[in-house]
Amino acid sequence: MGVIDSLNETSNKAIDVGEVYYKKTQEYYRLKVFQQLTMTTGMLLKMAVMGGLAFLALMFVTVAGVVFLANVIESMVGACLIAGVLFIMLLVLTYVFRSKIDSILVRKLSDKFFN
Repeated sequence: MGVIDSLNETSNKAIDVGEVYYKKTQEYYRLKVFQQLTMTTGMLLKMAVMGGLAFLALMFVTVAGVVFLANVIESMVGACLIAGVLFIMLLVLTYVFRSKIDSILVRKLSDKFFN
């Protein structure tokens, strides 16, 4: 019976070690998910605040530029059309380079997510 008792004791130890490993792995993944969620939430919050401020700044600069251009060319309609064409050109450039923007975004986020 000594061999059977020894095998039983060894298998019980293996089960205990397996349970400890499972619990530690579970804790690790809970912490990793928490870390990723907090990083993502923080990044989204920062993007919202900075994007909002950048949008406001862009609007003020655009209005000032249109008013200045209207004084120079003496046509408010012409100045608005020029500003609109500039924004459409920026939109087209962004559309053309969207795949490069996506790849840069994926590369940056994968570094943060997988490390």
